[in-house]
Amino acid sequence: MRMHRRLSEIAAALVALATLAARAELTLPTIFSDHMVLQREEPIPVWGWETPGQAVTVLLGNESAQALAGADGAWAVRLRPRSAGGVPLTLAVRGSSERTVEDILVGEVWLCSGQSNMQWLVRSSLRPEEEQAAAGFPSIRHITVPRVPAGLPQRDLPACDWKVCSPETVLDFSAAAYFFGRELHRDLGVPIGLINSSWGGTRIEPWTPLSGFEGVAPLQSIVDRVYLTLPDRPEHKAAMNTYLEALTAWLAGTRQAVTREQPVEPPPAFPQQCLLLKNHQDPTVLYNAMVHGAVPFGIRGAIWYQGESNHGEGMLYLEKMKALIEGWRQVWGKPALPFYFVQIAPYQYGNENPEILPRFWEAQNAAAQLPGVGMAVIHDVGDITNIHPMNKQEVGRRLALLALARTYGREGIVWSGPVFREMRIEEGRLRLSFDHAENGLASRDGKPLTWFEVIDAEGEDFVQAQAVIEGKDILVSAPEAPRPVAVRFGWHKTAEPNLMNRDGLPGAPFRAGNVPVIDYLQRHVPEASGYTLVYDLDLASLGATVTYAVDRRAEVRPPFDRVAYFLELRKPDERTQWVYVSMKAFTDDLARIGVPTLASKAHFQTRVEEMNVLSNAPGITSGTGLGMGYIEFWPHNYGPQNAGGVPGASNDVWDFGDGPSDPVDGYGSMQVHNAEARQTLFAINHWKAAGGADIGIGNSPDKPVVPGGNATVSRTRDWTFQGNAAQYATRRLRVLVRPVK
Repeated sequence: MRMHRRLSEIAAALVALATLAARAELTLPTIFSDHMVLQREEPIPVWGWETPGQAVTVLLGNESAQALAGADGAWAVRLRPRSAGGVPLTLAVRGSSERTVEDILVGEVWLCSGQSNMQWLVRSSLRPEEEQAAAGFPSIRHITVPRVPAGLPQRDLPACDWKVCSPETVLDFSAAAYFFGRELHRDLGVPIGLINSSWGGTRIEPWTPLSGFEGVAPLQSIVDRVYLTLPDRPEHKAAMNTYLEALTAWLAGTRQAVTREQPVEPPPAFPQQCLLLKNHQDPTVLYNAMVHGAVPFGIRGAIWYQGESNHGEGMLYLEKMKALIEGWRQVWGKPALPFYFVQIAPYQYGNENPEILPRFWEAQNAAAQLPGVGMAVIHDVGDITNIHPMNKQEVGRRLALLALARTYGREGIVWSGPVFREMRIEEGRLRLSFDHAENGLASRDGKPLTWFEVIDAEGEDFVQAQAVIEGKDILVSAPEAPRPVAVRFGWHKTAEPNLMNRDGLPGAPFRAGNVPVIDYLQRHVPEASGYTLVYDLDLASLGATVTYAVDRRAEVRPPFDRVAYFLELRKPDERTQWVYVSMKAFTDDLARIGVPTLASKAHFQTRVEEMNVLSNAPGITSGTGLGMGYIEFWPHNYGPQNAGGVPGASNDVWDFGDGPSDPVDGYGSMQVHNAEARQTLFAINHWKAAGGADIGIGNSPDKPVVPGGNATVSRTRDWTFQGNAAQYATRRLRVLVRPVK
């Protein structure tokens, strides 16, 4: 009876909704409001909703057009293109009622989107009082779209209004958008409309329409995720039908169990992956709510300032930029829609690997080469201590240079700094050639060029290079690299290089050439020539599952009499450190000499004999036949107590005598020690944490820790709790054995 009553209530609600729809009044999209700007020299789309079958008349100035509301109430017309200027227009739309929009200008309209640096207001930028006093530009209009997500494309934007630029309003305009629009207005002399649809901290995926993702094969997993949430997709229907079948079976079984007074099981779990996406970081949701409702409103192009929230993705971001750009072009029906964006500025990003951000810049450089796309470089006006550079005036100006030169065809405008084109190897140096250096290259501060590095053909690391300008080229060299083969420029998250062209625009970071592949093991450890490789592991791939790049267990057969480990680590801007440790075999099971995961069944807290150590790391005691080697290999949690009774080990410090504890599948330790020297040779702990794993050569630096919330402050020598893996640009482990001949 309750079910029938609920169905009756739903039916009544549907009838009520149908009655309301039949009596619907004339409605215009939110973006059609007083003070708006229409795109000049293009057909003007006007649309809205009415009672189905109702005739609608649209009047703009002295032009009129008619439409008939369809079965869904939607109607649309396209008015003739108009030139900029003239007196403000009034839009009148008449149907079952009448709507009017006043003070309409015709000019240039741009969509302005991204995360917090686009959302950033004029009031929070440089010299806000000065900018407020100078904001007498009534032909610049700005509309801010409220920040809401939606799982399905919405027919309209959330309620918002166009604002006329004035000292009373400008402080709440998007700063990047306003300063961009102001430059256009000053140069073009036409009204400017700025649609600010931005949200701080957001990723690129929420702003991308589904059609954009569908066109980029590497992003298929995102497409699959969205498909599952859409009620009209077969993937959603299949998942829901599977759930409903399971639920039906459960209902039948539960009824029988209740009748028979038997225990019942809980119902099958609802497939959460089928729910509409609603978090503001989910794919498509901000496009659905904050952009789709503006389509097909006339726009000239788009500016974009985003990337901080995706900056760890490297070249994958290029694919996501392709999806965003092509997606917006598709929905607006403009295959050549201009798209200009800001290359994010240098920033500290905590203790993050300094090479992560340059790899992201590399993706942005590549995106700038897409047709109709341009990038404003701002490395010279950022602030490495503030992720929100205050000088939005220059950000807007550089975006405007791109638009004026490439969209509006203004001649004589330099819109880019020097862009690397070619590297040539000469005797003892590299010659670098650049585009966008027609008037020559220069140093911004008059000092020698900074942030150029080279690597020698036999070199093990990049070294700082001297860079000399020669016309449109730069010659780079370094005494430590007599045969340079590769170069990188600005390759650090805090790099603020001083290279610019003589027109005052900075160069973007890049790298070129072939970095030599150095086998430190082969070069520095003669003993290893008699050993056979079993495992090769890129420690950047650590995680809940350890997957070796090379796993030769099936090929290498016992017996073997020695086991060896070679760990190499490199932090950005530092030379590679390595350690080689070999020892008498402590097991004959190859599965138990690698990372001691639970699956490996490795658990050793034992002394190892005849240990040989070789390393270039400062402080490591090298030698052969060392007699106080200890290993701590296990997947367990562990404490600092000297449970192994190792001579010289501490009961209070995590070192070479720690005690494993539950859970078995816990923190995890892979440590080799020289107890006589009271030294950790190397450690790989907490591998499940991936970039937060503990990795190191030698004793870890003093660091107070409070494990598990315990207020007792302790110390560690074996890298426990360091969580430092992501700090290394290179982190590689090889495991070898010496076969018995």
